[in-house]
Formats: sequence, structure tokens, C-alpha cells
Amino acid sequence: MGLAPEVLSGLTDMGYTEPTPIQAKAIPLAMKGRDLIASASTGTGKTAAFLLPILQQLVGTKQGIMRVLVLTPTRELAFQIDEQALALGYHQGLSSVAIVGGMKMNPQEDAIRSGVEIIVATPGRLKDHMKQKYMDMSTVQFLVLDEADRMFDMGFLPDVHHIVSRLPKDRQTLLFSATMPAKVRKLADSILRDPATVAVDPSKPAEGLLHLAFSVSNARKTALLAKVLSYDRMTSVIVFVKRKSEANSLARTVRRLTGREADSIHSGRTQQERMAALEDFRTGHCPILIATDVAARGIDVDKVSHVVHFDVPRSSEDYIHRSGRTGRAGETGEVITFVSPQEEREMASIEKAIGAKIQRDKMPRFDTGLNEQRSRR
Repeated sequence: MGLAPEVLSGLTDMGYTEPTPIQAKAIPLAMKGRDLIASASTGTGKTAAFLLPILQQLVGTKQGIMRVLVLTPTRELAFQIDEQALALGYHQGLSSVAIVGGMKMNPQEDAIRSGVEIIVATPGRLKDHMKQKYMDMSTVQFLVLDEADRMFDMGFLPDVHHIVSRLPKDRQTLLFSATMPAKVRKLADSILRDPATVAVDPSKPAEGLLHLAFSVSNARKTALLAKVLSYDRMTSVIVFVKRKSEANSLARTVRRLTGREADSIHSGRTQQERMAALEDFRTGHCPILIATDVAARGIDVDKVSHVVHFDVPRSSEDYIHRSGRTGRAGETGEVITFVSPQEEREMASIEKAIGAKIQRDKMPRFDTGLNEQRSRR
């Protein structure tokens, strides 16, 4: 791809050897300075797809100037991108900082004043800093909107327009999204210049996932979850629920019924609590994480063995994003959905949207193992 030695050294440090399909399509176009609209399923390497061409264009530039702004909808995703930016840009001496809510303003202000080159921010907290004189946006050369569809869902569109209005018009803009509904296209048309478009099967779950659904009443879901989690192969499991109150209570119940460590992650917990729970999950100290959709796009953990949809997701996009926490970067993974009679219509809509019929059973036959019941896309 013609990447500079400094950039290649960062790739080597992270163990990358070959580009994923979205990287192979997006990086050459972005390296030419083109604005870009890119869509691909989660877990396919989108972060490196926008970081690498930007880092390449920063080779040899003067340091200590803010040049890159990445907007993302969740704190967890901001930390993930910040971590990759620091790793990939290490041999260039580039600095990065995550500007998110739930954290003290002063350390973030100090990083901004010091001349950090890359800022990864959630829109609300960035607007707080933009009210202060130390926030100079005039040097930004690269703008990335990551998970643009999720930013719409979370109501960030007015904040995004406000932030973009403060940026130089002469910039490169890269818009990445797992799905590309009309509202995201409209946003792209308003802020991008003659963009190139690349897509890698954005409306389907990632390849390598094995899908299974159980028909079960709402009253028996908790007992079924405990049964499923007792299976030996459930080594690293994210269980998605709809409500944060349910996440807390379910984590306590799982600990009581299974004797295994379980924690929760949702918007009601402090940032420090969320980071601690995620780190315990990442290191294997806590193998079960009960999560709301706040975590559906922000968890980047290797070797997640299973995703369990305790409730049927509200849409096929949510199903794809949640399911994408397993089977990342070419690995295999299993996705299990609990379907109550009241959720059959939603499940049918998801199956239609993803173009696959997911095998259904009333209860798992653990004596023969889940392997005999799962269905492959």
C-alpha cells in the first residue's frame, strides 16, 4: 500500500499482516486525500481503515498541533480508538487523547493545551471544551465520523453539525458507519466533498458466526441463561439486555445461580466503574458481562466466545452490532437469542433483514451439546 516505515512499524507492533476487506478498499482511497463514505459490519477493522491513511499523511509533519478529530458516539469506543491511535502512531511520536464525559475536565484541558495531535471525542464533552478559549479547531485537517448511524440513534446530530461548523472547510472527512440509512446519507451529503463510497456487506452479520435461538417464556429466561452459562464452552460471554436496571439485577442473579463472576456495564455506572468492569472482562477475571446497548459498539475484546441476546434486539442493526462483539477479525463465535412469544414478530423481522433463518428450539439439549443445534449462516 506504500505505507511509510514508521506506519509499518506500528502495524508490526500490533501484529497486523494483511488488510481486512474494508481496509483494502478504504485505505488507498483515503491516502489520496479523498473524502470517504465507508460501511462494513462491526469487527472488520474499521478503526485501522481510517487511522492508517491519516497517519500516513501525517508522516513528517510538525508535531504539537491538533490535526485529527474523531467523533464517536460512546465513551468505550472513544477509548478503543484512542488506544489504537497511540499504538499505530507510536513510531511517529504522535499523541492522542480521549475527550469523553464522565471524566474530569482538567486533565483533558491539559492534553488539549499541550498540543495533542489526535483528539477522539464524544460530541457532548467536546462541545463543553469548545466553549473555552483554549480549544482551537482551526488546525484540524482530518475529521472522522465513526458509527455515524449510532450517533443519529443517540440524538447527537445537532452537536455534530455544531462541531463541523467550527472546523476548516479545507479538510478531509471520512464517515464510517456499520449501516447506511437515508439519514446518514443526508448527513454525508451535507459535510463531505465528492466522496468515494466503499462497502463490505454492511447489512449482514460477520462471517464465521454461528446462530441459535431458543423459544422461551419471559419468566424462564433467567433460568435458561443460568443453564446456558454453566456450559464449559461459555468461556467469555456478553449478555445483552434492554434496561440498565435489568443488567444490575441479572449480574447478581448469575453470580448466585452459577457461582461464576459476572458484572454489568451500562450508562448508569460511572466511567471508572465501566472501565473496571471492561478490564476485568478483558483479562478473564470476570468471564460474564451483562450489558446494555451502550456497550454494543464500544467493546473491542479478543476471544469473546459467545454473545447472548437475553431480549430480542429492537432492530436488525442492533442484532448485527451486538453479535459483532464475537467472531471479530476473522475468528469464529456463537450468537444465542432468547425469544419469548411476545418477541416472535421482532425476531422474524431480523431474520428477514439479515437473510437467514435462525434455527429455533424450545430448550437446549445439553446432553448432546450446543454444537448439534446451532445453525451456520
